[in-house]
Amino acid sequence: MAVCTVYTAQSLNSSCSISTPSKSHLGFHQKQVIFFTKRSTNKSRNTTNHVITCSASDAEKTVVIGLAADSGCGKSTFMRRLTSVFGGAAEPPKGGNPDSNTLLSDMTTVICLDDYHSLDRTGRKEKGVTALDPRANDFDLMYEQVKAIKDGVAVDKPIYNHVSGLLDPPEVIKPPKILVIEGLHPMYDERVRDLLDFSIYLDISNEVKFAWKIQRDMAERGHSLESIKASIEARKPDFDAYIDPQKQYADAVIEVLPTQLIPDDNEGKVLRVRLIMKEGVKNFNPVYLFDEGSTISWIPCGRKLTCSYPGIKFTYGPDTYFGNEVSVLEMDGQFDRLDELIYVESHLSNLSSKFYGEVTQQMLKHADFPGSNNGTGFFQTIVGLKIRDLYEQIVASRAGAPVTAAKA
Repeated sequence: MAVCTVYTAQSLNSSCSISTPSKSHLGFHQKQVIFFTKRSTNKSRNTTNHVITCSASDAEKTVVIGLAADSGCGKSTFMRRLTSVFGGAAEPPKGGNPDSNTLLSDMTTVICLDDYHSLDRTGRKEKGVTALDPRANDFDLMYEQVKAIKDGVAVDKPIYNHVSGLLDPPEVIKPPKILVIEGLHPMYDERVRDLLDFSIYLDISNEVKFAWKIQRDMAERGHSLESIKASIEARKPDFDAYIDPQKQYADAVIEVLPTQLIPDDNEGKVLRVRLIMKEGVKNFNPVYLFDEGSTISWIPCGRKLTCSYPGIKFTYGPDTYFGNEVSVLEMDGQFDRLDELIYVESHLSNLSSKFYGEVTQQMLKHADFPGSNNGTGFFQTIVGLKIRDLYEQIVASRAGAPVTAAKA
């Protein structure tokens, strides 16, 4: 049911009504009902317009998820895992701009916040700023459009063309059940941050990021080691100033670090991954290993979980993170057989899975995705299930139904 707000009102003698669509200067598609009223006086006859603008009720409002990370840190893979949890593959809009950054599935719409660049590639070069710099982004438009979508109003969202480096004509984004905003700045602007129902930060350490970038840019793109180092160093000041601080606001952080199982390892092939979960977040119960709130160190049985050198190790326990109480689940190492992951899954609680083995099933479903043999894929999958549970709790709460968080 739509909620309509009356912007003008008077005592009326008679009226008739029409419905008209309109589009604001910020790219909103508003449905308005306009009442035309005749008012008689001794001196003149006047016509007064009364505008009613309709938006979604609380029960229909879009749930908004924010995902922040630097470029090349696994946002696309995480999006594919997340949308898969809700069913259906995420695909670009059909019949639209082939260079659109938007992904649509049955329940989700994923928009890339690069689309809110206020400067194209040439403009950034002329002003001497990077895309990470807030001056190269339109946060007013980002806020207004995300708020409109959350309120059930379609918008004309701009498109940043990563191929040409130009700003293309906009595309219509209709309110989905779940909107995911992913990119460099989903938690930078306080107004946008307050619209988020849940937020995630992918925190890739400098050592791992460097190893990944070398592997990708040297092997796949033919870049030299010197140019890769120069590119990373050029972005680092802005990353440290504008992107990295956002992790303090995240409800969950997936932190990727070099392994501690191999001394002085710098290849980035074996990873130590930490899932940092903020306590006290509405509709979100942190995952725990064995005993909630305890400090645990666990090396799984090698006969039940096949893993090559250097093995695998889990830890779990309470901690503090930017002054917030958190629970931290850590996995160091990698596994060889995804079907055996159910052994680990059976020792974890609060996974929000709907049946025994669902995490393992999701991992097997996407065995070819990057990170499927280590903690990056494992924890991304778990967070996806937690977001599904959060969404279902929000919907049930808005509908007035009893709310029960999944405990599996």
